[in-house]
Amino acid sequence: MTAALLEFGYSAVVAWCAPVLLARLTAGGISARLGLGAWLAAMASVLACAGAGVAFLFRAAMAGWPGLAAAVCRSVAGRPCAPAVYRSAAFESGLAVAAAAAMLTAAVLAWRYGRSLQRAQRGSRAHAEAARITGRGLPGTGAVVLDAPTALAYCVPGRPATIVLTRGALAVLSPAQLDAVLAHERAHLAGRHHLLVALTRGLATTLPVVPLFRRGSAKVARLTEMCADDAAARQRGRSALVSALLAMGPGSAQAAGAAQAGGAAQAGGAAQAAAATAGAVGDRVRRLCDPPRPARHAHNAAALLAVTVLLALVSGLVTSAAGPLAAHAVSLLGNGAA
Repeated sequence: MTAALLEFGYSAVVAWCAPVLLARLTAGGISARLGLGAWLAAMASVLACAGAGVAFLFRAAMAGWPGLAAAVCRSVAGRPCAPAVYRSAAFESGLAVAAAAAMLTAAVLAWRYGRSLQRAQRGSRAHAEAARITGRGLPGTGAVVLDAPTALAYCVPGRPATIVLTRGALAVLSPAQLDAVLAHERAHLAGRHHLLVALTRGLATTLPVVPLFRRGSAKVARLTEMCADDAAARQRGRSALVSALLAMGPGSAQAAGAAQAGGAAQAGGAAQAAAATAGAVGDRVRRLCDPPRPARHAHNAAALLAVTVLLALVSGLVTSAAGPLAAHAVSLLGNGAA
């Protein structure tokens, strides 16, 4: 029980406290790639430690049910329990019901998460196929152009991956701006940003009560846009990208959010993406036009790197400390110790 509580305690602290610190460090989009890594490291550490805690409880239950019942009774009461208490039918029945409910909850959450990822993949694949069928190829770019007046540009993963532009986008973009937009979308595909967005959005949908997942999903989507901006600015120039963003307005970011989540083919998914990315283009333009000074950039990068390393070290230490405790508890339970 101690090992499991240690793992669950760490997961709870990080899940509820880390978003405040990470949101502050990544608010301006400084060191976007490190910020993205910090959010993902926090989520991974919470999931890993929570999973380790569940595994410890499962091992304890398999090692000896009476011993587990005694350990639970001792943890709840704060002192050793008499065998008549934890071996009673009422106590063991209640413990069995709680264990079954926990297992059922875990199974339902895993099923919901898998289903959300499957829906995203199906939606993304269907939209890419529809775009390739109804659109026309743009020579020399590998992009597909849809006959729509609204200025949109986004990428849809798949085999092959597809960059989608609209007639409205081509009407407002100069050749240099178009190159910057295409570089931005190719950076999304190269960084597999669609996968990061889908995985984190699935966590937010499955476990919306967890602040790290709920807030982290939107932050990951925002930081992937900034990472792609940085790549496009290095390749095609900052001014071309800024002017392209201003020419297209918020529509491109809204469509990209829906497409990366696999919902671009559904009006509901597009509406959610539009709401989530309100003001995102303005933030990106301000960030590109007013880059931080080198000293501030270095300070922010050092802070994000320190947080990421600390999360990895502490989660590793917690699991390392919990391992021997769990092994000792399992040996005691296997011997039937109270």
